[in-house]
Amino acid sequence: MLTEPMLAEAVEIAHKQVSLAAEDLDGNAVATLVLELAEAWGVPALWEQVCRPLLAGLSGRTAAEVVVEHALCEGFRVGLDVYRREPGRSLPTGGVLLAGAEKEAHSLGLQALAAALREQGRGCLNLGPALPWSALTSAVYRARPHTVVLWSQTPVTGRAYRLVRFARDFARLRVYGAGPGWIEPLTGPAAHLDSLPAAVAACLAGAPGRDAHHIRYGSVPYR
Repeated sequence: MLTEPMLAEAVEIAHKQVSLAAEDLDGNAVATLVLELAEAWGVPALWEQVCRPLLAGLSGRTAAEVVVEHALCEGFRVGLDVYRREPGRSLPTGGVLLAGAEKEAHSLGLQALAAALREQGRGCLNLGPALPWSALTSAVYRARPHTVVLWSQTPVTGRAYRLVRFARDFARLRVYGAGPGWIEPLTGPAAHLDSLPAAVAACLAGAPGRDAHHIRYGSVPYR
C-alpha cells in the first residue's frame, strides 16, 4: 500500500460530509473536502474508500440522483485536478501516458491516478477521455512513453481484444487496462489494474532509470 487505509470513523465522517455537500449541489464544498482528505490520508485511500463507494451508491434512476451525481463528480474532478499542482511548474511526464478508451466519456479514474502520481512527485501525460485507438497510436509515437494506462468505465468501451492487440503492436510498452469496464480477461502482454494503489505502483515501476525519449518503436501500421 502506498498510503495507510483511512480509519473507519474517518471514512464514515467523510461519507456524510461529502454526501451532504453533493446533495446541496455544492461542488466547491466537495472539492474542498477532497483536498482536505487527500492531504490527511493520501489520494489512493481517498479514492478507494470515499470516492468510489459514494459514486457506486448513486443509481442515477431519478432526476434528483442524476443532479447529485453530477455535483459529486464535478467536485471530485476539481479537487483531484488541483491537488498538489504548483502554478507555473509542471512535473515531467515520466514516461507515463493516461487516456480514456475510445468513446469512453468518464475520466475521474485518470484524474485520481494523475493526482496520486503528483503526490509521489511524478508526472504523467493525461490525454483525457474518449481517445480513438488511432489517436492513441499517434500519441505513443509522439510521446514515446514506457507505460500506457487506458481507462474504461463500462463494457461498451472496455474492448479487451483491442487493448491486447495494441499491446502486441508495441512490445516495448507496458500496457494496462484500468476501470470496471474491462470485464473480459486481459491476456498478455496487456494486464488489468483493479485498484488505484496497483495503478500507481505500475506507473512508478515502469522503465526505472530509463529516459522515455530514447525509446524507439518499429513501424507498426494501426490495424
